[in-house]
Amino acid sequence: MTEPTDSVFSDADVAELYDVLNPWNSGGFRADAAFYDPRILAAASVLDVGCGTGSALKAARAAGHTGRLVGIDPDVAALERARRCDEVAWVEGRAADVGRWPGAFELAVMTGNAFQCLIEDDDVRASLAAVRTALCPGGRFAFETRHPQARAWQDWPIGVTRAQLPDGRVLHVTYQIDAIVGDVVHVAEITASPGVDAAPDRVLRVDRMPLRFLDVPKLNGFLAGAGFAIGQQHGGWVGEPLSPQSTMIVTVARRL
Repeated sequence: MTEPTDSVFSDADVAELYDVLNPWNSGGFRADAAFYDPRILAAASVLDVGCGTGSALKAARAAGHTGRLVGIDPDVAALERARRCDEVAWVEGRAADVGRWPGAFELAVMTGNAFQCLIEDDDVRASLAAVRTALCPGGRFAFETRHPQARAWQDWPIGVTRAQLPDGRVLHVTYQIDAIVGDVVHVAEITASPGVDAAPDRVLRVDRMPLRFLDVPKLNGFLAGAGFAIGQQHGGWVGEPLSPQSTMIVTVARRL
């Protein structure tokens, strides 16, 4: 597949496709939703860092959360979808910007492996410092990142994901690995229209993204340096201990 030559799949289309491929599905099959939902509902004030289309906070409000809910993300098209729910405050910005709300939240979350979008050491430090500032004393920061030992990227180029948008368009989504530099994996997500009568798929869009795979010692070093203590840290969504078989690093850190 080659790069598309025209813009036939917009940023808004990408945001809609994300929701189709990643339904939050509270109470359903998503283990991450089952992990985050009760923690969000139990906190009087919640900040979703890298909220995307806002699924987690919209689900919390629909489930009866009556406190302050704020989502922040740099993706304008994703926020446009999030803003269809006007019962949550949606803000354009990055993780390093959340220090604008000092001491305002009991809980901050970063779902969907969004933590892996913090690439440079300075990005990680600035983002964690800002999250700590946004939390009240003793506040919690819950997030996950893929464990590098599982080498999840090796499976991403295998197979095609079929998706259908609400308007009936059928799409094929595939992935390729462009490069691996240190602990950063450069991934291309390729969205295509299926070919007809054995014709090749027509590429509509290629989105390239770097993802950082921090190991446990380096991750915990960043957290300690930012003024966090590890409250819980697991190798999966239901409390599995970290082990050589862990595919995830699921962390709840406490502001000191």
